[in-house]
Amino acid sequence: MASPKRTPKKKPVYKKKTKPGNIYWRFIGIVLVLIVLSPFYYGYVLKLFSSTWQWLRDDTGKYPQYRAYKSFDIHIPTQYKFHGIDVSYAQGRVDWTKVRTMKEDSVHVSFAFIKATEGLLKVDPYFKRNWREAPKNGIICGAYHFMRANKNGQWQARFFLQNVSMEKGDLPAVADEETLDGVSPEEMRKQLQAFLTAVEKKTSTKPIIYTTLSFYADYLAGFFNDYPLWIAHYDEPDLLEGKQLNWQFWQHSDKARVSGIYHTVDFNVFKGDSTAFQQMLIK
Repeated sequence: MASPKRTPKKKPVYKKKTKPGNIYWRFIGIVLVLIVLSPFYYGYVLKLFSSTWQWLRDDTGKYPQYRAYKSFDIHIPTQYKFHGIDVSYAQGRVDWTKVRTMKEDSVHVSFAFIKATEGLLKVDPYFKRNWREAPKNGIICGAYHFMRANKNGQWQARFFLQNVSMEKGDLPAVADEETLDGVSPEEMRKQLQAFLTAVEKKTSTKPIIYTTLSFYADYLAGFFNDYPLWIAHYDEPDLLEGKQLNWQFWQHSDKARVSGIYHTVDFNVFKGDSTAFQQMLIK
């Protein structure tokens, strides 16, 4: 009788235990693969490369007087010696001590225009604090009013003057004119003239008109030639299109980074030298 066949015993299979460290590194590897495969990764790399190339090109290119200032995170026309900012509620609570001490090469904030009022009812919530703290840190200041062309210019001037106390050594008042507000250019100019006349009578100093280069060309060219101009025109090596204008201030960027201000801020230059700057101030 044949002996029954014995079924061979299977050797037990021992699974290798995965060490916790291996799991960690595998997870890291998967994350890195996902990052590399992500389109956002390439977008970031390309943006970084593009920005670096732009800085290098502008620093060594055809505009040697329009160079990159990394601390301010903008390009600044270096042929002008007086630099300043303009602020409103949009910049939040400003640390003016940090603003004053920030410097790269010879560029630092010497002056500031501060929003005071708008139309007939709005007072900037940070105006009083900015108007008090900036001069304490040696920054020469001027206050500006945002014009509403559909409101009475003389009443706007009264409202502005009720909220702003200007003194000797301040920059002149500013009428910020940027919009028609649904009225005709003639009506806008009428109300602007009423504002300028009332403020000049009160302060014995001609106010400054702030506007964009395009708004000036469309609605203000040929008018108000006796008033100093503050022109907004961004990201250009010089205010070439405005050479025929009697401008005194140029707002050349709205993307500057300044210590003590936790939002981007407008950056400006003054056209003249120290003597011309002193002559601008209220006597």
